[in-house]
Amino acid sequence: MDPAIWSRLPEELLEHVLSFLPVRTFLNLRSTCKHFKSLLFSPSFMSKHTTPGFPFSSFLLLSHPQFYQQFPLYDSISGSWRHLALSLSVLLPVAGSNGSPTCTLLSSSNGLFCFSLPSSYSLLVCNFLAKSSRIVEFPSYPFSFDSLTFVSRPFGYKIFVLCDDYRQEGVLFDGSLYFTTSEPFSIACFDLESGRWERLDSELPGDLTFVRLVSDGENKLYLIGGVGRNGISRGVKLWELGDGRNWIEVESLPEMMCKKFVSVCYHNYERVYCFWHQGMVCICCYTWPEILYCKVSRRTWHWLPKCPSLPEKWSCGFRWFSFVPDLYAAV
Repeated sequence: MDPAIWSRLPEELLEHVLSFLPVRTFLNLRSTCKHFKSLLFSPSFMSKHTTPGFPFSSFLLLSHPQFYQQFPLYDSISGSWRHLALSLSVLLPVAGSNGSPTCTLLSSSNGLFCFSLPSSYSLLVCNFLAKSSRIVEFPSYPFSFDSLTFVSRPFGYKIFVLCDDYRQEGVLFDGSLYFTTSEPFSIACFDLESGRWERLDSELPGDLTFVRLVSDGENKLYLIGGVGRNGISRGVKLWELGDGRNWIEVESLPEMMCKKFVSVCYHNYERVYCFWHQGMVCICCYTWPEILYCKVSRRTWHWLPKCPSLPEKWSCGFRWFSFVPDLYAAV
């Protein structure tokens, strides 16, 4: 179109036209005009791109030592691996002559990711889609912690760290972070508003060999646990916390899938971690390249096969994360 016509177009009409562009295309236009870049922070423009028809898929993101600063993506809607992996290099701070700093992906929440940058005594919070990032310096030096929970909110985020023997991230549910303790198993919660610790007053299912928590981010809290004796799991079950604060069994892992799961874990359940992703409870093991997941609405279990770009001789260290792109998740 003739530039003279575009220049006379009312601002609100131009904004409306641009809102029909795929977000990825619009992002590529930011460098051509300062006004286009400022539209990312325009409430009216944001509202047009946060409709139910938002064009992005949701992904399972893999972090592994053999993919240095590259993160393969599995499209959980189309059920296929993406050919392009996300790269962290453009978001990392300049490291000087020693190259890029060492980083470890710790957590994800609502389109944001939190990395540890040990060499610079800081954390890196980034939005891959918006190509924005922020350095969060450690509160003191030296600063060590055993677990980190990253909670993204509409207008910010909170980073919660525990300097105690907690190996699992906290789970956000009903305004509190919930944690499981080691044997004898129990559940503790931390109220984010009052800053108080409490113990969940509900009896856990019996004969548990390991316990993990998952929240759907809204109003449901799930418990995943192995069932057996003497540390040997004979089954894996999924429970939901009911209205009476009691655990209601939802589903049980089929026998053959359970045998495979316990064999890849070698009955070492410290390697097991779980998270929620778009209606699925995902169960993972640091030593195994596949994800075991349950589609809660259908009550069906599935294995997600390993990444096709993973070398034949792979090492341990598989970390999976939920990635639901959000252009406006603020860092």
